[in-house]
Amino acid sequence: MNPVDAQDQGTQPRLGLRANAAQFTLLVAINALVGGMVGQQQTVLPLLAEREFGLSGYTFIFTYVIAFGVTKAAANYVAGTWSDRYGRKPVLIAGWVVAIPIPLMLIWAPNWGWVVAANVLLGINQGLTWSTTVIMKIDLVGPKQRGLAMGLNEAAGYGAVALTSLAAGYLAAHYGLRPAPFLLGLSYTALALGLSTLLVTETRDHARTEAVGHVPRADGLHDHLHGELSSREVFVQTSFREKALSSASQAGLVNNLNFGLSWGLFPLLFATAGLPVGQIGLLFALYPAVWGAGQLLTGALSDRWGRKRLISVGMFIQASALAVVAAADTFAPWAAGTVLLGAGTAMVYPTLLAAIGDVAHPAWRGRAVGIYRVWRDLGYAVGALMGGVVADLWSLRAAVWAAAAISVVSALIVAVRMYETHPRNARTAGSSDADREGAPHG
Repeated sequence: MNPVDAQDQGTQPRLGLRANAAQFTLLVAINALVGGMVGQQQTVLPLLAEREFGLSGYTFIFTYVIAFGVTKAAANYVAGTWSDRYGRKPVLIAGWVVAIPIPLMLIWAPNWGWVVAANVLLGINQGLTWSTTVIMKIDLVGPKQRGLAMGLNEAAGYGAVALTSLAAGYLAAHYGLRPAPFLLGLSYTALALGLSTLLVTETRDHARTEAVGHVPRADGLHDHLHGELSSREVFVQTSFREKALSSASQAGLVNNLNFGLSWGLFPLLFATAGLPVGQIGLLFALYPAVWGAGQLLTGALSDRWGRKRLISVGMFIQASALAVVAAADTFAPWAAGTVLLGAGTAMVYPTLLAAIGDVAHPAWRGRAVGIYRVWRDLGYAVGALMGGVVADLWSLRAAVWAAAAISVVSALIVAVRMYETHPRNARTAGSSDADREGAPHG
């Protein structure tokens, strides 16, 4: 039975964006609220650390980013495993329940330890909710529109990061660093918890429908990955063994290394030029704004052009953007660098998720997405730690140069090791791709 026609026969849900437009749109809106939870604090917390808590030393200030990154990475793994075992909706609701105390802790924090604790909870919230919305959208749309689905998902999330960062900077400039910016988070949490509980429906049956009609690649590249795998096998394949999955995992880590470094370091670097809080907020908002809006285009393009080219070129563009930021010392070139960084990230971010969906079988897709996001979101912690250590030992600019060099290495790994994963584009490569990559044949 053709899965697309299944609903007509009354036995299985239909796959596709149009067939699931209402639920897909709802999940896009919820993911915007997920992103807004991060945006409420990005502009404000580095300034709060220096001005209200008197912290010095970049590594110490970046502890909140490290706490967020490590916790989010672990929560991603839990989200993937639980979503395969228990369903997607319960994990989504649990993520929003965890979010309830976060804005209150930031508003009332008497010391920096409260801020770090709030970011531990934020990491759990982000891992459970964002991972689940990704998995649910991949479930709904099926294999033909994964890039478009991920572009819409990530555009909503990071567009909300940008808009909320800008709004939080405005509120901080006019009403103080606390409590005004964090009232945004309170409203986001209440709205998202209500929508997730009352209106979201479970999507695991859509993944089962896809599994029934799953068509193996003609070149046999994924024959060894069909059907159910143990959690250990999924981890090994996604992290190290399978060439596309592991290449995507390292690229995701480096991408978020850049984001984690920029999160903790860019506001401080921009402040060295004496820029006011409003301009710092605008500069920081440009990066996720271009990133978010660009994904509306790049996700769909990856469905037409393939995944590998966009990922490798996007990582090279990120390296170039970081070099511009490191070399600049005024508003205009910093704005150009953050825009370029956003463009490179837009090419990479939804495309990596689509590539994971291409390779991972529906039976273990949730775990593969979760493990990929473990590696990707460890980049927050790695970037913050590396940025803090290098900035303390040398300078803020040296930390940005180091991230640029790492991004070049990541781009080269993708260019050399990864194969094209999009089903339609892979067919044009034929068996030569499989031979070149040394993958097992069925």
